[in-house]
Amino acid sequence: MNPSIQTFFDPATFTATHLVVDSPSGTAAIIDPVLDFEPKAGTLATTSADALLAAIARQGLTLAYILETHAHADHLSAGDYLRGKTGAPLVIGAHITDVQQVFAPMFDANDVAPDGGQFDILLGEGDTLPLGTLTIRAMHTPGHTPACNTYLIGDAAFVGDTLFMPDYGTARADFPGGDARTLYRSIQRILALPPETRIFVAHDYLPAGRADYRWETTVAAESGNIHIIGDGGEDAFVAMREARDKTLAAPTLILPSLQVNIRAGALPPESPSGKIFLRLPVTRI
Repeated sequence: MNPSIQTFFDPATFTATHLVVDSPSGTAAIIDPVLDFEPKAGTLATTSADALLAAIARQGLTLAYILETHAHADHLSAGDYLRGKTGAPLVIGAHITDVQQVFAPMFDANDVAPDGGQFDILLGEGDTLPLGTLTIRAMHTPGHTPACNTYLIGDAAFVGDTLFMPDYGTARADFPGGDARTLYRSIQRILALPPETRIFVAHDYLPAGRADYRWETTVAAESGNIHIIGDGGEDAFVAMREARDKTLAAPTLILPSLQVNIRAGALPPESPSGKIFLRLPVTRI
């Protein structure tokens, strides 16, 4: 039995959120939900997350899990909001602790214990969860970040940012704890899955020559990924990835995203005035 996948795309952050359904049992999981954030106004909205809840209600599904492939740097997670609305546990890779150890001190986030306790379930390599008649299996695929997991469910692999569509390439590896060589090895593990395995990516950025957003491909197609085809091996990939990363700007929402996402999608505590603030670290002059 294989899952039915419904994808909700957010063009503001280029994020694909996947609703994974085990049809026989009516059980579902959400992967990488988006909390809508307008940085210029400092306003939050739950339009994207509410669309997921509406789809679940309309189909009479039971939400079993909310899964994060990693702590995202390009959008705020709606994980905590959805957990509050549904009671479903929030799941992430066990190495989220590595990410928290880096970013909690960066933002003076003293309320964030770097133990992953903000989440309900931490999955390491090979750990499994039941999803109706299906099984979710975690594959630790670091490189983009230390905490990246790929989730294998039936014939589908949810790879987060590790791979993009074949005509766009692969994840950057220059965030703290990222590593191009580790990324290459994680990609090779994904490409070792059966060639017919469906791959679902977390983002699409419309490369030149394509007018429609896409988020589903296969292992066979990814073997022709523009960063891999004609691959000269690990060293050549590392050289390409590191050179490319030096040309990339930081994601627009990296600072607000990380402050929220290391808290499992929760906002920082209120200030004494009752307001909530996100911090902006600056360099000294």
